[in-house]
Amino acid sequence: MKKIQDNFSKQSDVYKKYRPNYPRELYDDLLRLTKEQGSCWDCGTGNGQVALELSKHFEKVYATDISENQISKADKRNNIVYSIARAEQTSFETDKFDLITVAQALHWFDFAEFSKEINRVAKDKAILAIWGYGLLRIDDSIDILIDGFYKDIVGPYWNQERKYVDTAYKTISLDFKEIKLKKEYQIKTNWTLNDLEGYLNSWSSVQNFIAINHKNPVDDLIGLIDRIWDDKSRKEVRFPIFTRMGRIEK
Repeated sequence: MKKIQDNFSKQSDVYKKYRPNYPRELYDDLLRLTKEQGSCWDCGTGNGQVALELSKHFEKVYATDISENQISKADKRNNIVYSIARAEQTSFETDKFDLITVAQALHWFDFAEFSKEINRVAKDKAILAIWGYGLLRIDDSIDILIDGFYKDIVGPYWNQERKYVDTAYKTISLDFKEIKLKKEYQIKTNWTLNDLEGYLNSWSSVQNFIAINHKNPVDDLIGLIDRIWDDKSRKEVRFPIFTRMGRIEK
């Protein structure tokens, strides 16, 4: 089985504070696909933002992650059960879940082993909903700076799994009956320059860069962006969302 990679424990506070939230319409469409809303599993839950939303609709939400630090920062609810576990190897009983979600985490998994585990713990006709988001967009003058930073400065410091995000998970083989969604989703938020800086510092590539070079590359980028961003203003920030959704048939 693939070796575990914990890339977010050390910046778990920053991750929770600055990672964007997913749009309401994505959850609404997902709930319409789910026939039963008894139990669901949010796999790779991170700081629990998806689990928290699902807890408003499901009787029981099970949320797992390999990072104890991430889970310790998650919002708690009576019907959410957090635990530390690999995506590919859990203690859940067979045929348990009506819905399984994976948000911005699939690329870290051992795909073949995860598929086996999904088919074991999902109920027949359960929904598997996987999604992620691409590189943020603000405006042309800022985007070109972020693109250069992403590719040229921290590009060599991304883990090899980042390639799956760049291809919107299209190259990953999954064992389910795929459901093609006609709608396209995006995250929209309004950030200050400080919010942007915090988000960039949550990148695993930035943390890898710091560990090797003992300096933070975000500082120079923010210095450049500061020249064209009024420090007191907020700008609309957009993230394109990509999805892989399907039904488990046994």
